Amino acid sequence: MAWRNFFENPVFLSGISSLFFAQLVKTIIHLLTIKRKNLRDTLGLLIWRTGGMPSSHSTMVAAVATSIAFYEGVDSNLFVITLMFALIIIRDALGVRRSSGLQAKVLNWLGRQAAEKLKIEFHPVKEVNGHSPLEVAVGVLLGVIIAAAFSFL
Repeated sequence: MAWRNFFENPVFLSGISSLFFAQLVKTIIHLLTIKRKNLRDTLGLLIWRTGGMPSSHSTMVAAVATSIAFYEGVDSNLFVITLMFALIIIRDALGVRRSSGLQAKVLNWLGRQAAEKLKIEFHPVKEVNGHSPLEVAVGVLLGVIIAAAFSFL
C-alpha cells in the first residue's frame, strides 16, 4: 500500500512526468533540427543523454519545488530545502557542467591537432553537455507549468 501511495503522490508524479516530458520535447527538437538521425542517438537522447533544449534537470527540480510549495506551503522547511537543492542543480547546469563541456571540446580539439602533427594516438575525453541560460529558463518554466497542472487539475 505504501508503494501505491508513493506512485500516486502528486509531487512524485509532477517531478517524474516533467523529466520524461522534457526529454521527449528535447528528442522532438533534435529530430526536427538534426539532418543526420540514427535510432541509437535518438533513443539515447530520449532516455539519458544530457544537454539541449529544454534542461530536463531544471524542469524536474522546478516541478518538485513548485509542487512542494503548493502542497506544503512556501513557509515550510521542506520547501526551503527543496528550493535550495533546486538552485544548486540549476546553477550546476548553467555553470560547472557547461564550463566543463566547453573545456573538454577545446581539449579534444587540441589533442586531435597534436595527434595529427606528431602522428600519435589520441583518446578524446568525454564532452559533458551543460545548458545555455535559455535552455535552463525554458526548463524551469516547463517544470512550474507541469507542477501547477498536477496541483490544480
